[in-house]
Amino acid sequence: MQIYPGDATSKRKPINLTIREDILKEAKTLGVNASRAAEAGIYEAIRQAKEQQWLEENKKAINEYNVQVAKHGTRIKPLWINE
Repeated sequence: MQIYPGDATSKRKPINLTIREDILKEAKTLGVNASRAAEAGIYEAIRQAKEQQWLEENKKAINEYNVQVAKHGTRIKPLWINE
């Protein structure tokens, strides 16, 4: 399982979650810490939501940059291009 920021020092709070029985049973059989796995999944969902939010907030600038690159190319040519 991937380690993520705050893993070692952050306080934990008990909460109630509803998880499918078959998933929880298999996790227990395999020795998976369900709390840590749920935490990692929530962390990944947060990361993806923040990424989408950033892309949406910067959509205009990204599109303008892409137009400039399409018109003029990149400022630094890759080494494998000999023009």
